[in-house]
Amino acid sequence: MSGLTCFKAYDIRGRLGVDLDAEIAYRIGRAFADALEAKRVVLGRDVRASSEELAESVARALSDAGCEVLDLGLSGTEEMYFATTHFGADGGICVTASHNPMDYNGMKMVRAGSAPLGSETGLARIKDLAEADEFPAPHPDGSITDVASEARAAYVARIASFVDMDTLNPLKILVNAGHGAAGPTFDALASHLADMGAPFEFVRMYHEPDGTFPQGIPNPLLPENRPATAEAVRTHGADFGVAWDGDFDRCFFFDHTGAFIDGEYVVGLLAEAFLKKEPGAAIVHDPRIVWNTQDIVAESGGRAVQARTGHAFLKQALRDEDAVYGGEMSAHHYFRDFCFCDSGMIPWLLVAELVSQKGPLADLVAERRTKFPSSGEINFTLEDPGAAIARVRAAFEPKAQAVDETDGLSFDLGTWRFNLRSSNTEPVVRLNVEAKGDRALVDAGVARVEALLRQGEARQA
Repeated sequence: MSGLTCFKAYDIRGRLGVDLDAEIAYRIGRAFADALEAKRVVLGRDVRASSEELAESVARALSDAGCEVLDLGLSGTEEMYFATTHFGADGGICVTASHNPMDYNGMKMVRAGSAPLGSETGLARIKDLAEADEFPAPHPDGSITDVASEARAAYVARIASFVDMDTLNPLKILVNAGHGAAGPTFDALASHLADMGAPFEFVRMYHEPDGTFPQGIPNPLLPENRPATAEAVRTHGADFGVAWDGDFDRCFFFDHTGAFIDGEYVVGLLAEAFLKKEPGAAIVHDPRIVWNTQDIVAESGGRAVQARTGHAFLKQALRDEDAVYGGEMSAHHYFRDFCFCDSGMIPWLLVAELVSQKGPLADLVAERRTKFPSSGEINFTLEDPGAAIARVRAAFEPKAQAVDETDGLSFDLGTWRFNLRSSNTEPVVRLNVEAKGDRALVDAGVARVEALLRQGEARQA
C-alpha cells in the first residue's frame, strides 16, 4: 500500500481528494482504534463542508473496530480534549483543518487523559497500520452515541469555573467567530454565564457556522484579517474584542480602540491572572519573546519555565512542572485544570476578569509594551536558511551575554534580545526581537539581523 502523505509530526493534514478522503479517513479510524487498543473514543468535527463526511467515515471505522464512539458533532478541538478526559475515553479525534485553505482537511488526535499523540507516541504506528490497510471484519459490538448536549454542558461549566463571578463588572464584549465552529459553543457558554450572574453584554459578529467561510478562512493571526473586527469594536463601543480561528483553539484580542494585542502580552496578562489565584505557581512560556512574561512572573512570585515552541512541548512541560498555565505568542494558551490542554474560550474570560479588576485592556498592555517593546514575528524567505543563520550566529555569539538553543537560537545582548528559528517545511527563517524600554533598539536589532540574513541573497537570486 502506498504511503499516506497526510500524516504530519503531530496531526493529520492534507488536500482533499489528494492526501485525504473518506476512504483514507476510514483507514485512519481503524488504525487509531487498533494502535491505541481503544474501547471508547470521542469524536468531533469542525464546520467545513467536508468534515461531516470525513467524521462519518471515522465514526464507522471506530465502530467497526468495536469501539463505543461518543459523538460530539460540530464542536471545537478543545471540546474533544475535554470530553476525552471527562468521559474516560481511550482517545479522541477532531476532524478539522483549523485555519488551513479551503481544499484541506485533517484530524487532531489525543490519547487517554487528553495526552498529545505524536510520531513518537503512537501516530507513527497509526500511519503504519493505515498504510497496511489490513483490518479484521467489522466487530458487532461497536456503537455510536450522540453525547453532544451532555458533553457541552460539562465543558461550559468547566470553562466558567476559571473566573470568580463576584469579581466581574459589566462589560460589552465583541466576539467574532469567523463563521467557524465557535458560535454555538460560545452561545452555550454565554447562557451559562448569564445564569450565574455574569454582567456581560455581547456583540456577535460572523457568528453563524458556515463551512464556505464567506468572510475568508478565520485566521486573525494574519493582519489582513483584523480590520473588520477592529472597526466593529469601535463602532459598538465594546470594552474589548475577541476573534477566533476555525476550530477556536486560538483566540485573539483587540482593545477598546480596536488595536490588536500581540500574543506575547496576552501571555503576560494570563500569567498575572493565574498567579493572583495561585501564588508561587509555575508558568510555561515559549522561547520567542520572553522578557515581559518572565518579568511579570517574577514580580508576581511565580516560577517561569521555558519550553520549546509547539503544543506537544508546551503540554509536556505543563505536565512535568505541574504548571498552572502555559502560553505561546502564537495565541495558544494551555491550562493545567483543563486536562493540560489548550483552550480559546478560557483566555477571554480571564481577560474580562482582569479588565473588571484593573481597568481597560489598552492601559494594561500599554505599560508592558513600553517596558518591553517587541517586533512581533517577522518571516524571511531565503535561498539558504542554514547559511544565513550561521552568519548571524558568527556575528552575535561572541558578544552575547547568553545563548539559548531551546528552540532555534536566542541571543541575549543585555539591553535587547532576539530569537531566530528556521521553518521545518519551507525555506523561511522567523525572527523575534525584544528590548528593555527602548523601541529604537528593537528596530535597530531587526535591521542588523535582517542585513546578515540577506547578505549574499541578492547575488543568488
